[in-house]
Amino acid sequence: MTADGPLTGSDWNARERNETETERLDRNWSSLLQELRVVQTGIQLLTGFLLTLPFQARFPELETYEQAVYLVTLGASVTATILLVAPVALHRILFRRRALRQLVDHANRFALAGFVLLGIAMSGVPLLIFDLVVGPTAGIIACAVAATLFVSVCLVLPVSLRRRLGPVNDRSDSTE
Repeated sequence: MTADGPLTGSDWNARERNETETERLDRNWSSLLQELRVVQTGIQLLTGFLLTLPFQARFPELETYEQAVYLVTLGASVTATILLVAPVALHRILFRRRALRQLVDHANRFALAGFVLLGIAMSGVPLLIFDLVVGPTAGIIACAVAATLFVSVCLVLPVSLRRRLGPVNDRSDSTE
């Protein structure tokens, strides 16, 4: 807070970090890449696992709803993989175009959408597995537990913390 009012995000970064706008965008891009590295391997392995299931001996025995669960889960997993890998392609295509702000903004949107689809895929897998091993009731319970945990930890908690921190005063700081 200054005598004139609260500091904007850019002002805070300049004062506290001695950081230019470009340095902040570089830091945001680097942070985003680190976050994507954490999830990319897992979602790629999950997608690979799901792609092998139709070639298993028991797959033709699946009920229609189990096949639907499989297809929705696979679709969510494949789409999440694409969205979580897309920032790399975006970076390659925009390389040396002085489009760092656009790169960070779009990559952030891709990551958020990818995380939502990851949650759907991570809820569908226990539904399918528990349904096949124990029965449909266990599958629904496992799905509900996974979905509740994902939503609680990956959506409710971050949104709650964000609200407690208050609004960002500077629109250009929205990537942090």
